[in-house]
Amino acid sequence: MAESPHERKPAGHNPLGEKIGRRAERKRRSREQDKPTAWFGLGMFGLVGWSVAIPSLIGIAVGLWLDARWPGLPSWTLTFLIIGVGLGCLNAWYWIKQESRDE
Repeated sequence: MAESPHERKPAGHNPLGEKIGRRAERKRRSREQDKPTAWFGLGMFGLVGWSVAIPSLIGIAVGLWLDARWPGLPSWTLTFLIIGVGLGCLNAWYWIKQESRDE
């Protein structure tokens, strides 16, 4: 006789608990590894790249907008590009510091 969907599962069966247990075990094994994997390196490379690229592009966009509104001797695009790169480097430094603290 087939079980109906309304019948109770055995007391020991907990799919959420099993899923959490598998994730915890996977996390424990990854923490026990001595050296980071290639995927970790690629992930950090991407994190640092995007952490610098996004503020730089925002700085360029703001600078171009300001140059169109108030043209003059100071190049707003160059000024905000430098500010964006500086903020991006600070942002990347922060994330690298966070990752090295977790290990």
